[in-house]
Amino acid sequence: MNRKKATIHDIAKELNITASTVSRALNDHPRISDDTKLAVTRIAKELRYRPHNLAAALRSGKSNILGVIIPVADRNFFGSIVRGIEEIANHANYQVMICQTYEDPKKEAAAVQALMNSRVDGIIASLSKNTLDFSHFNKVIDEGIPLVLFDRYNDQLEISHVVIDDYQGAYKAVVHLIQQGCRRIAHFTNVQKISIYRERLRGYKAALQDYNIPFVPDYVIESDMQLLDGRRSMEKLLTLQEIPDGIFSSSDLGAMGALQVCKENNINIPQQIAIIGFSNEPFTMFSDPPLTSVDQHCKRMGNIASDIFLEETKLSGTEKFIPKKVVLMPELVIRKSSLRKS
Repeated sequence: MNRKKATIHDIAKELNITASTVSRALNDHPRISDDTKLAVTRIAKELRYRPHNLAAALRSGKSNILGVIIPVADRNFFGSIVRGIEEIANHANYQVMICQTYEDPKKEAAAVQALMNSRVDGIIASLSKNTLDFSHFNKVIDEGIPLVLFDRYNDQLEISHVVIDDYQGAYKAVVHLIQQGCRRIAHFTNVQKISIYRERLRGYKAALQDYNIPFVPDYVIESDMQLLDGRRSMEKLLTLQEIPDGIFSSSDLGAMGALQVCKENNINIPQQIAIIGFSNEPFTMFSDPPLTSVDQHCKRMGNIASDIFLEETKLSGTEKFIPKKVVLMPELVIRKSSLRKS
């Protein structure tokens, strides 16, 4: 059975006072008597009154809500970043509203519109892998709403972003494999229109070049980088005349898929094939053998994205915010899956 939502006018009618008096009482205005405040609170509870936050945001120009857009919530990488965002935002009295895009540009555009309709004070987002049209983000910029990107960004958007140095992360990983004796190193990557995967491929190639190891196109396999993709990529590599002796995957899930196939084919890890992933997901510590991976400092990335948002909100209307680019240095966490030498 539908129940009509109570308004301040309903409370005012019950108490025979004005709606403005009710509003002031609910907001603990000093000029309203304690008796009136108690009466308003009692009737509001009886009528199950709930304040209209959107209307309040329209009046004040501030909702104290921060919108966050992520591809998926069930990955530790994005979950840790959200924790980092909330840690700073909550301390500054902001609530966080989270939307998932599932890598769908249409869902991403709808999420942006929904957050704007909710009058959020800012948006922190990671782009969908498949986004080519950025007009929905340009709307945010045109409305003067602070917008910060993390992990995935695009140079077409002249806004603040927080990323890690993907080139250096890849370079460190491949150099480690080379120093462990690997000479035929394969690379699992994703669509090259996304900057993070372009940079990881660039770091992979640079490490090979610096150590005079020839680049073999057949060793680079593009996929969605999920567990099944890693399995299929490894199976494809096993059909080559010269099987790789090292794998650098741009995702931990892809690396785990490769590790599973190797074990099923009685291939010793790391002595026959050494494997490195990217993201340092919690499961990497518990695989057999434990998986070497590149740590992206997720929580810190979220902290910094929130800090940038708060900094932009503090500017006066006449001040122009200069977008910030923050690049974090990744850390290679070495475990048994790549450690051929003590």
